[in-house]
Amino acid sequence: MTDQIASILKSWGEPAYRLKQVDDARRAGARDWDDVTTLPKDLRARLAEVAPLWTVTPDALAESRDGTIKWRLRTVDGLAIESVLIKHARGRRTLCVSSQAGCALGCRFCATGAMGPGRDLTAREIADQAFLAADVAREADARLSNVVFMGMGEPLQNTSAVFGAIREMHSPEGLGISARSIAVSTAGWVPGIEEMVAFDVPVRLALSLHAADDDTRTALMPINNRWPIANVLAACRRYADRTGRRVFIEYLLLDGVNDSVADASRLASQLRDGRFHVNLIEYNATTGQYRGSPPERAKRFAEALQDAGLHPSFRRSRGADIAAACGQLANTAV
Repeated sequence: MTDQIASILKSWGEPAYRLKQVDDARRAGARDWDDVTTLPKDLRARLAEVAPLWTVTPDALAESRDGTIKWRLRTVDGLAIESVLIKHARGRRTLCVSSQAGCALGCRFCATGAMGPGRDLTAREIADQAFLAADVAREADARLSNVVFMGMGEPLQNTSAVFGAIREMHSPEGLGISARSIAVSTAGWVPGIEEMVAFDVPVRLALSLHAADDDTRTALMPINNRWPIANVLAACRRYADRTGRRVFIEYLLLDGVNDSVADASRLASQLRDGRFHVNLIEYNATTGQYRGSPPERAKRFAEALQDAGLHPSFRRSRGADIAAACGQLANTAV
């Protein structure tokens, strides 16, 4: 349960079991303090004056043909954010969680980046996205098995809240999700990667690279002006060495931009030390100028990586028909 409510209850001298009552009520579907009937009525009223039971509440919902669900959620102060719950076989669900309302990094292919900066979300606002998703999964006789920080925002610009939310998701008293089933994706915010090196929960790290040379990457991702490819890969290697886990390289295939055989060769030359795994990603249409690579061009790119000793995987788009796929989250109509 949340640190804020725990601190409030402790400061009021309430017994420790009160916190479990609140946690159990949230898990059982309570949406406000009036629903937490295991607490005395006067305590519920006092809590309602100082802290919400949930820091995010569903405002709208859309469901894709492939079973993906996208929520628009509202924070207590009225900000809109989006979360995506992806359906898999055998009752598994993956939540794509947001860490900021908007994004300041301005990646050219990303609808969230076009929104511009918004505020950081708190640890509670991030974790509550996962608790709500876990409730929805249980109602469908499924389970929330994975969480990926690939929603709105650059998570490593908000490490304090992101790390706090991860601890709550990972804790047996929280959602009990294993560290290897939680992934943090970054556009290459090197100070945050360095903080992850010292973080005590060894989650998976994913780097949105999307180019094999600095000129192309800078044109796509302005952050590359600050931390070029060599710098960000060096930070990722330090994380891989500390955790013993390979770093995922996310590579969006854009027609005629970064998808030539020469691009594949340059990429392989930088990644063949065993610390990385390449995920090739379909481009999901936004209002930007780009097109996804045609299937034959994408196939040749993958074959060139394989010939160079890498074994990439393809990540297929989910929820594109409701603007819920990677790069599409921008608080559009749901």
